[in-house]
Amino acid sequence: MRVVSLVPSITETLLAWGITPLACTRFCEQPAIPHVGGTKDPDVERIVALRPDLVLLNDDENRREDHDALVAAGVGVHVVRVNALEDVAPALHDLAVVLEVDPPAIELPPPHPPIRRVFVPIWKRPWMTIGTETYGSSVLAHLGLVNIFAGDERYPEVTLHAAAARRPDLVVAPSEPYPFRERHRSQLASVAPVLFVDGQDLFWWGARTPHAVRRLEALVADVGLGVGSAGGERGEAGPEQERQQ
Repeated sequence: MRVVSLVPSITETLLAWGITPLACTRFCEQPAIPHVGGTKDPDVERIVALRPDLVLLNDDENRREDHDALVAAGVGVHVVRVNALEDVAPALHDLAVVLEVDPPAIELPPPHPPIRRVFVPIWKRPWMTIGTETYGSSVLAHLGLVNIFAGDERYPEVTLHAAAARRPDLVVAPSEPYPFRERHRSQLASVAPVLFVDGQDLFWWGARTPHAVRRLEALVADVGLGVGSAGGERGEAGPEQERQQ
């Protein structure tokens, strides 16, 4: 099947399933595959010209107007909806049915009971975090890490002072969408001890999900937070997990 992927997580999943898309976005980190714009600004005319059997989108990553433009042009589309960790397996099953492939099952480590409270910055100027009904928040919850802004809107603007006031035990600083690095440690440490993590493991879902959750689980265990056991002192943050942007 001739497919175009407008979502990095889907592109990675297709390749893991042995499917090379006709084209993908410039954010998919696949320089050998032709690019058709970004997730928010795809080149609809170019996509139509490729005459794909199917264009794969996500309701959070992509815009409704681009979806509608593709449909109006007579292009088949399939929308993959993933707002939580538990959505991954059924969403990938539905995608596999559409693509007529038989991928391996999604097998996750067992969930941990709530152990620590965390703050997850995703942007600066303004400071932003993840809130309710987000995949990243659900991954942390699976690891026993309670997002202090889980009851707020999906991507709220915050201040470090407001984050500190909620008394998190740890700042989980991902490498994307904002590239948090060691140079940001002192600023983030005003909120709580800092753990740098691979943003793809925290936010990209799909074929990577089982291994990503296990990598994050091991990383949290390495900083001595006692995930899976009660009590314990705050651990010092481990080394940054570098990834080129």
